[in-house]
Amino acid sequence: MSGETVLAVGYAAMLTLIAFSIEWLSAHTHRRALRYRTAGFTYHSDRDHWVCPTGEQLWPHELDRELRLVRYRARPAVCNACHLKARCTDSNDGREIVRPLDPWPQSEAGRFHRVITLMLVVLALLVLAVALARNHDPEEVGALGGVVVLTLLAARWLARDLRSHPAGFPAQFGSTDVASRG
Repeated sequence: MSGETVLAVGYAAMLTLIAFSIEWLSAHTHRRALRYRTAGFTYHSDRDHWVCPTGEQLWPHELDRELRLVRYRARPAVCNACHLKARCTDSNDGREIVRPLDPWPQSEAGRFHRVITLMLVVLALLVLAVALARNHDPEEVGALGGVVVLTLLAARWLARDLRSHPAGFPAQFGSTDVASRG
C-alpha cells in the first residue's frame, strides 16, 4: 500500500474523529451551562414550572418565539424577602431562569456546530475521493472504500437532525407555549 493511501486514510479518519469530538464537546458544554444556570432548582415538566430551593415557584413569564426561549420568573416580593437572595440573584424583579425550547441538535448553536462537523466530514470524503482517483490498486481501493463507507455513515448520522428540523421551522411548541395558557 502506498504512503499516499495511508496518509489519506489517516487524514480522513482524523478529520472524522475531530468532527465527532467537536460535536461531543459542544453538546457537553451546552448541557453543563444549563445545569449551572439552574443549580438547586427543580423543573416540573407536568406543570411547566421551576421550583427554587426554598419552594418558590417560577412560572413562565415570557415566550420569545424568535430566540426560541421561555423565561420563567419568581414573584419579586418573595425573592426580595428571601434569606438566600444574595446567593441566588441580584435582581429586584425576582429570579429568572431561561430555558431553550429546542433540544441541543435543533438549537441555533447546535445547528452551527453540526454544520461545522459536517463540513469536516465532507472534507474527509473529498480527500478520500482524490485518493481513490489517484490509486487503483485493489488493496488500496479496498482500504479507501472501507473508510469512505464509514465516513458516509458518519455524515448521515450528523445530518439527521438538520434534515428533520430545517432552520426556522420548529416541529411544535408543545406545552411550553405560554400564549396558549390564556
